[in-house]
Amino acid sequence: MSDPRRSVGVVTHPTRVLWIAILASFVSFLDGTIVNVALPAIDRELGGGLSTQQWVVDGYLITLGALMLVAGSVSDAFGRALVLRVGLVGFGVASVAIAAAPDPAFLVAARLLQGAAGAFLVPSSLALITSTFSGAAQARAIGTWTSMTTGAMVAGPVIGGALVDLASWRWAFLLNVVPVAVTLWLCRGLRDPERAPGARVDLLAAALCVAGLGGVVFALIEQPRLGWASPATIAPLAGGAALFALFLLRQRSARHPILPLDLFRARNFWAGNLATVFVYAALALNGFVVAIYLQQGAGLTATAAGLASLPITILMILLSSRAGALAGKWGARVFMTAGPLLMAAGSLLLLTVAPDFHYAWQVLPSMLVFGLGLSLTVAPLTSTVLGAIAPERSGIASAVNNAISRVAGLIAVAAIGSIVGGSLDLDGFHRSAVVVAALLAAGGLVSWAGIRTPRPAPKPA
Repeated sequence: MSDPRRSVGVVTHPTRVLWIAILASFVSFLDGTIVNVALPAIDRELGGGLSTQQWVVDGYLITLGALMLVAGSVSDAFGRALVLRVGLVGFGVASVAIAAAPDPAFLVAARLLQGAAGAFLVPSSLALITSTFSGAAQARAIGTWTSMTTGAMVAGPVIGGALVDLASWRWAFLLNVVPVAVTLWLCRGLRDPERAPGARVDLLAAALCVAGLGGVVFALIEQPRLGWASPATIAPLAGGAALFALFLLRQRSARHPILPLDLFRARNFWAGNLATVFVYAALALNGFVVAIYLQQGAGLTATAAGLASLPITILMILLSSRAGALAGKWGARVFMTAGPLLMAAGSLLLLTVAPDFHYAWQVLPSMLVFGLGLSLTVAPLTSTVLGAIAPERSGIASAVNNAISRVAGLIAVAAIGSIVGGSLDLDGFHRSAVVVAALLAAGGLVSWAGIRTPRPAPKPA
């Protein structure tokens, strides 16, 4: 275990650093999924239909995914503790604004702000872990972080559902204020080393990334209503793709790139991130569709729809840390292959859902198999991607991986209208389950073909 004094500027107990990292990431992961189960209630109160529901999710993911790259660079250059505090305060303010939203436009704008603040949380949190722990202790710490934060991501629908039914969807967002306040309190006295000289933030690149993603997402969300032949679809799609291509070109020559393309020279880094694209696109699509269909199609309450995913949460808490430790010992390849394939099988089990709905026979088996696969996947995937890059670049490596996962989810949610055929009925639900399974199977195959277990360093004579 490395000396915490060197890592964060003061003597800070590693357990405290781990809890800071967990809680700071907790709010971002929790909010990313808690919104899914609240979408029907938001639609009933504010209106807007499926398009507004998609924007409520993707407005958050656009700024989260794009600015996470900037946050990673800022984290490495200016200090993890500072970036963490800025993100926490911004996230708390945005959460209050969302809870007070009077109409869909204000709500989406507040979600954009919340995503921007959330972008500063996850990379800084993981960077604190990788700079405080090393070796087997780091694998265990990442496994613990993964089980808690991914558990929060999966538990979000349970908490959100209860708040929607017992109070209001607005309380699902006000809930964020509590962990934000606790984390800020824990951060007292946490300081960074001196700032790196000559550090810069490429604002133009950030703008190109946000505008590029925004254009593509707008086209995908609005396409079912406007049609592919509409100039209002073609222009933002082509323009967004062009702007994002310019963003990538700028990264090749920028002195301080926010997406250092040289990171992808490491085999496990590019293979792990490619697997991330498929796995997290599937997770986002599955979470969105299941949470809405169980309420609007199967007739469950928001609380019951949230509780439907509880088996996944339990398995994540019980198994993720152990899976991370075993992957550190045996190598991540088998876990990153078997996990997504199990999840694919779990998704296909949702094809048993019928008009005569029975949770115990049609959904619970899927949740159990899906949860087992997810528990085997997430910690080894995170450890593999970060372990492929030198520790001093852990902030940007974490940011790239998390940004890729969010952008993958962003595109998947934006494309839901095309996947389900414009209406989330039973046929659309079944189509989405097949697409989710295909994405997960692709993630497992990419891991098997691309991931390699590093050879252990030779022992000194």
